[in-house]
Amino acid sequence: MLDINLIRSNPQWVQEQLAKRGCQADFTTVIELDNTRRNLIQKNEARRQKRNENSAIIAKLKKEGKDATKQIAEMKAIGDKIANGDAELAKLEQKIFDALAPLPNIPLPEVVAGGKENNRVIATFGKKPELNFKWQDHVTLATNLGLIDYERGAKLSGAKTWVYTGAGALLEWALLNYFVDFHIANGYKFILPPHLLNYQSGYAAGQFPKFINDVFVTDFDKDPKKSKFMLPTAETALLNLHRDEIIDSKQLPIRYFSYTPCYRKEAGSYRTDERGMIRGYQFNKVEMFAYCYAEQSAQLFEELVRNGQKLLEGLGLHFQTTALAAGDCSASMAKTYDLEVYLPSIKGYKEVSSVSNATDYQARRANIRTKDADGKTVLVHTLNGSGLATSRVLPAILEQYQNPDGSVNIPVALHKYMHGITVLKKK
Repeated sequence: MLDINLIRSNPQWVQEQLAKRGCQADFTTVIELDNTRRNLIQKNEARRQKRNENSAIIAKLKKEGKDATKQIAEMKAIGDKIANGDAELAKLEQKIFDALAPLPNIPLPEVVAGGKENNRVIATFGKKPELNFKWQDHVTLATNLGLIDYERGAKLSGAKTWVYTGAGALLEWALLNYFVDFHIANGYKFILPPHLLNYQSGYAAGQFPKFINDVFVTDFDKDPKKSKFMLPTAETALLNLHRDEIIDSKQLPIRYFSYTPCYRKEAGSYRTDERGMIRGYQFNKVEMFAYCYAEQSAQLFEELVRNGQKLLEGLGLHFQTTALAAGDCSASMAKTYDLEVYLPSIKGYKEVSSVSNATDYQARRANIRTKDADGKTVLVHTLNGSGLATSRVLPAILEQYQNPDGSVNIPVALHKYMHGITVLKKK
């Protein structure tokens, strides 16, 4: 959520920054509401002061044995006005909240304006694999090698689902173990959160109310705010670990990582480039998350990006790093880099990690604070990044490591997790 004080102090600048995302904002109404709110707060404070003065007078009169009926009546009337003022104040604050909640985060200065057409590739690793033979796509390879059963996955749950079998399940688990071991070695704290979260968790992360239709909401209650939802990413849970807390400054920065399946309704289209595991309703992901002071977030962002790059480099996969334009960043994020692996079958790249800096946007929604050097309470910055998602890494391994005979070499980094299997062959 954006800071109302920032909007008040420089509404035109905030409008210009949001316009970089394609968001046209008018703050006239919300500033008027905030002006009314501030005036009402002043009135109620004056009323409370008057009530306190009357209370002292009443106590004195009673002590002197004098009649205090008039002052008691006045105090009751003041009390009624305070109660009415508080009720009006709550309504005003809800209106201001409703006006600010849908607004996206302000992009950082280095983030260019526009949509995905303005995304920039800023780094590449390795060369595109030259497959000088009749190569196969990952769906064909996974099926022929008995790694994934798409038909039975559809039988169990419908389209856009799959079942890992045999060496395919081992390869998926090997990737997860490789990711987990990497983050533990880097000093990140391992978290296994619940997969069912409450509405407030989705709101704090910036996913609700706008994107509530993208998640699977349970049918516990007809009111979504009283229901639970399946987490679309572990980011949602990791952010909410410290919701409504003041974090001890000595703990910052905090570095977490988590493994969870992710559940999403927006499973995409049935285009050729989204066949198989490329986009589904459920997939596995290891997520990095960090809390820090504002002055630490730029450095931590680079750290998370480098972590994702190292994981892909360790697998020997050709990939690129792309800086997203403001309009292509998700609503909560002020800056995002995507790590994208190359898939020969589509002659293009697919994202396997999205690393983002949310600045204080999520922390304001989640009320997560700390103390600065002067003891003043301040909002923390939050960052997140996939480290990594498997559902596109595994296809990239199959396609980039395939051999002319239809077998697939397993990256050396995964050998220790594969129980002696180094090459995937058709049985």
